[in-house]
Amino acid sequence: MLVRFGLLVGLWGSLNLSARAQQLCADPLNFTPVSQPNRIEWDKFPEFTLPFSIIYSGPRFGDTKGSPLRHGFSHLDRINATEFGSVVQPRQRAIPYYGTATGLNQPWETIESPWGNDLNAYRAKWNQWLSEVAGGTRNASGKYVIQAGRITIDVERIAESDARILRLKQNASVPAVYRNLSDADFLAAYKKDIRALYAESLRYLRENADLTGITVSSYADTPILNTYLNVPGNTWADWTTNLARVNYLVKDSTGQRVGGPFYDRLDVLSPSAYYYYDYPNPLAQDYLAYLLFQVEANRAWSNKPVVPWVWLRYHNSTPFYPNFIQPFMAEATAIFPFFSGAAGLWLWEEPNVEQARNDVYGAYEHFTHGLYRLSRFADMFQGQYELVIETPARDLMDKQLPVWRGVAKGNAILIAAQNPYAADGQKTTLTVRYKTWQQTIDLTGRQVYLCRFDMGTVTATEPSSADITVFPNPTASTLTVSFGQLPTIATELTLLTTSGQVIGRQPVRAMSETMNVGTLPAGIYFLRITHEGGSQTKKVVITR
Repeated sequence: MLVRFGLLVGLWGSLNLSARAQQLCADPLNFTPVSQPNRIEWDKFPEFTLPFSIIYSGPRFGDTKGSPLRHGFSHLDRINATEFGSVVQPRQRAIPYYGTATGLNQPWETIESPWGNDLNAYRAKWNQWLSEVAGGTRNASGKYVIQAGRITIDVERIAESDARILRLKQNASVPAVYRNLSDADFLAAYKKDIRALYAESLRYLRENADLTGITVSSYADTPILNTYLNVPGNTWADWTTNLARVNYLVKDSTGQRVGGPFYDRLDVLSPSAYYYYDYPNPLAQDYLAYLLFQVEANRAWSNKPVVPWVWLRYHNSTPFYPNFIQPFMAEATAIFPFFSGAAGLWLWEEPNVEQARNDVYGAYEHFTHGLYRLSRFADMFQGQYELVIETPARDLMDKQLPVWRGVAKGNAILIAAQNPYAADGQKTTLTVRYKTWQQTIDLTGRQVYLCRFDMGTVTATEPSSADITVFPNPTASTLTVSFGQLPTIATELTLLTTSGQVIGRQPVRAMSETMNVGTLPAGIYFLRITHEGGSQTKKVVITR
């Protein structure tokens, strides 16, 4: 008996297949990235939402329709007056404050010192900012009423290491009472006082503004600081249990745990997970493991939500700036953090970039494309689900392994995978696992793999019946499936590509069924034999 094979286009044609389907993939959309400068073509993507807080702090290029909010983003930083209150609701507004510690020529700004600052001048400055963002509106308690859903302060005026702190002992502008301390006492005094200074900025904000319904964070002030090259320098156990690795800014007064007056006033942790190297530099290949390390390491120290800041350009401290990151990097950046437990993303761009630059923003469309693919499985991140992290990101970077993560919910598991270390077109075979289930998947080059499996039908322990044989295998033309006896219940044969695309199916009506595969490209395929009691999957190799 011959079977005709028809190519099913895209994922959504396959969604109506039998509920017994083994695998559904969010296949990439066929879209052409924007080629004109200073333009983002939102309408080339369907409208969609995600169950995460994803803040758009990028250029708008004249958009007045709140387009990012209809394409996966939950909040906007830069809002046109005609949008606010109509297409953009107050809760969808995100406000970054870049002037927390700057603009007054105080020691905090000039030498990163907590001593000798005029706090009244800072408070007056913070008050002026609150008045501006609130439009002067106060509630009955005298607190500024801010129409927003998120606020983040950007301070960045701290000496992170002991060596940098001790250099201040040589600065004559530091009061002598501190410079005369022993090194140990100087370090302790600096850390205590700079922590109190940071905390004062958040204390003032919380005591003088009505923050009902507003999430507060601080840029890059997290237990594990922004790192790249030194990630493999410490073991994963060391990164996640050694208090010496924790930023003192978010330690309590004892130094024995994460906490303290600044940390306690944060709702969310926001590491800055930027990229420093472009391909073909071999260090660029660590980008994805590094991004996930930022999420996983900070989640190991805190139960506060982690929302990384990401930038689609290479960091401005590198020779690769202001180039945009590679398309596959942008897409992966939009997908993978959620598999490591991120509660959202803040997509940042330099303020006033619309007036200052003339660039082609294709990277933004690739990022949006990643969000769109993820949205096809938004239900997997709602309700009760479990993250599947077999190997910590730190170890992936150290061993230069392909990256894969999973989300398990009920009998389904969603797998995201990429091999950042692969060459263009290189094939990578990868085994993914969860409890007793496992599956071999194939990756191509650095493409992002995103597929959901039904673990109830394909398991590591599924029985293989000696009564069913598939031959010849490999084959160049026909494939025969032979049964020891005619099945007594309805049975179906389905042929799939390694990406899960169904290319042929037929019912079993005889003890021997033949499939014509002579027109298919050479490669690896999967033959699934399914009935209401379960299924078997066999690998088939087609040669030419």
